[in-house]
Amino acid sequence: MGDTRHGRASRFPFPSFPDRSRVRERLPSAPGFWRSPVRGVRFTAVLGLVLLVGLTLVFVTGLLSYAAYNPDLAAVNDKTPGKGLLGFYLFAWPTGPHWLYRLDQGVHVTGGIVLVPVLLAKLWSVIPRLFALPPVRSVGHALERVSLLLLVGGALFEFVTGLLNIQLEYVFPGSFYPLHFYGAWVFFAGFVAHVGLKLPRAVRVLRSGELRGEVDELTAPAPDAPTISRRGAFAMVGAGSLLLLVTSVGRSFDALRSTALLTPRGVADPGSGPNGFQINKTAASVRVTPADTGERWRLTVHGPAGEVTFTREQLLAMDQYSAALPIACVEGWSTSDQWWRGVRLRDLAALAGYPDRPPAVLVESVQRSGPFRKAALRDNQVRDPRSLLALEVNGETLSPDHGFPARIIVPAAPGVLNTKWVTRLTFGEL
Repeated sequence: MGDTRHGRASRFPFPSFPDRSRVRERLPSAPGFWRSPVRGVRFTAVLGLVLLVGLTLVFVTGLLSYAAYNPDLAAVNDKTPGKGLLGFYLFAWPTGPHWLYRLDQGVHVTGGIVLVPVLLAKLWSVIPRLFALPPVRSVGHALERVSLLLLVGGALFEFVTGLLNIQLEYVFPGSFYPLHFYGAWVFFAGFVAHVGLKLPRAVRVLRSGELRGEVDELTAPAPDAPTISRRGAFAMVGAGSLLLLVTSVGRSFDALRSTALLTPRGVADPGSGPNGFQINKTAASVRVTPADTGERWRLTVHGPAGEVTFTREQLLAMDQYSAALPIACVEGWSTSDQWWRGVRLRDLAALAGYPDRPPAVLVESVQRSGPFRKAALRDNQVRDPRSLLALEVNGETLSPDHGFPARIIVPAAPGVLNTKWVTRLTFGEL
């Protein structure tokens, strides 16, 4: 029967609603909502410790990569606004060993790719906590939630922007360089706070294999029948990471480059012959035309001695030196050592008025678009005898895509600082 008014039955009875307790049981905040038998504090602790080691390595190599850009020189290498104390770690990036940046950035990018399955598994393992009620139970719990927000948000932002950069998909709002820089510090703040709060418990759980009277809030109270064991879940995560490693690491090794299926630079065909090695930006992509690099091209060298202008033929008539150096890009790909030949930067600095102790130099390119049309190199990079204004590579003239008529090549420097299509060198005034 329906509701009654004034002793008479209503012609339109009110609908009946399900019991509130049953509704709550179907919400993600209910313990019984999550039924996987794989979840548990020990499972999460193992993933967390793997991420502790892996993400620390990725973060440190990222800081080193940032320092390698000489971001405090000339305000041209780094236009990150208001970095302030976040630049405290900067130091003079060394020129040896010559493969240093190749190793650092290869570990940074490949390590980040390999950790993707571990990160996703870790987020899946703790997802019940995101819906736990009440959302805040104490001051300590509030700090944990804030650290988790910074950690998860920062990690997802860094991984997504990093992977997009590797794939050359620049769809994020603004420059990748400052976005990734600040995102890394947001992630680091959450990472340090979360590790401080959770590491003691994770270590205790892994050592003893039990919680010693504590509640395992991640284990389902009424789990479904298992379709995979926890050991099998770990194996799946490991297999995913191994697959990503095999299909990405090859872009740093010529012999394995065809296996780098996940990175466009890893499988791009650079052609054959002495100039047949990887290219980041082609001449056409940055609007460098034959007219810019033809007979009218000149190199201007500026310093206390004034300005001196050289044709390519005049540069070839100077003392020539050779160096075997790789090209290593921020996107993680690199080449093997190539034989470069040209004029030493310190010899050009001497012509500019610095015969004894060459200073830093500002390098300018004829390119019309893209970043790093100007780039600064430190004095230790200019002094290194392997630092060249290269005119040839592997015994032949530079191709247009490799920087003809002249390019910079410096040991252990990021690829973007090895400026192509150089037209001006300014020593000492940055």
